[in-house]
Amino acid sequence: MKSTVILVEQNNKRLLNTRNNILATLAYFDMWDYPLTYGEIFLFLENKYGQHDFTEALDQLIANKLVFHFDRFYSLKNDYMIAVRRNKGNKKATGLINKAKEVGAFLSRFPYVRGIGISGSLSKNFADDNSDIDFFIITERNRLWLARTFMHIFKKLTFLVGKQHNYCMNYYIDEARLQIVEKNIYTAIEVATIIPLEGDTTFESFFKTNAWMHDFLPNKCMRLATAKPLKKPWYKALIEKLFNNLFGNWLDNTLMRITAGRWNKKTAMKRLNMRGAIMSMATSKHFAKPAPENFQVKLIERYLNKVANLLQESEDRVAQ
Repeated sequence: MKSTVILVEQNNKRLLNTRNNILATLAYFDMWDYPLTYGEIFLFLENKYGQHDFTEALDQLIANKLVFHFDRFYSLKNDYMIAVRRNKGNKKATGLINKAKEVGAFLSRFPYVRGIGISGSLSKNFADDNSDIDFFIITERNRLWLARTFMHIFKKLTFLVGKQHNYCMNYYIDEARLQIVEKNIYTAIEVATIIPLEGDTTFESFFKTNAWMHDFLPNKCMRLATAKPLKKPWYKALIEKLFNNLFGNWLDNTLMRITAGRWNKKTAMKRLNMRGAIMSMATSKHFAKPAPENFQVKLIERYLNKVANLLQESEDRVAQ
């Protein structure tokens, strides 16, 4: 009898943890009004659970009206239009991803580029009328700023023809520092959802170096198969040869200081980007990326508050 009670208590505790995990997963994507499928919820859970426990916990949440089921999607919002919005966004993303593959193949031909991947909302298979194509770029070690400068000189030209939204190159790292420094739920999901386009061996090294992602998403696998082997046309090889010397080292360091100084001025002046956020960039010899304190920190704080309120609501609902 005692052993039966213990088993029941263990089962209830396991189901409670599973329910809380499901709510936390849905809460993250709910910040973007993005409902998830059954399989997606399972992939983005922070712990591993058996299929039976997962299904039972999800059914309980639906029965308690904490989670709502529309077509093949699950959401915290009782609004069918959220499913309509996702279907529409997925359809639009298909066309943009095909475009991103073309652009990625072109960008991979720039000097010192070793890997190109899709990031941002498009990497989650979603796009709307205002969506950009965001690229995650890996460069040769100690040549990030040369690569970035070459690419951004080209990007200036895209403004002339209104194509700048297809070339959002806002996150760079180099092969000397492949590991993402910030380790949290946001960066784990961003790493896990990158769609590698060019540079198969480079992305293989990147994902191995960032295996810490599995601490947050133990069920998620990487998409290595999507990356193509990197090609090096003759002009790319020639330009790299010209700068593979002491002058190239000096120029890369100089470009880093100039660019960092310009961005620091933009941040100090509180200049806004097209989304209405203060323009900022974190820089070092081995990375150029959006400053974490201006987005990541605030996002995670918002997420944790949302989860805390949701779990309290769940506890109150079950207790009634």
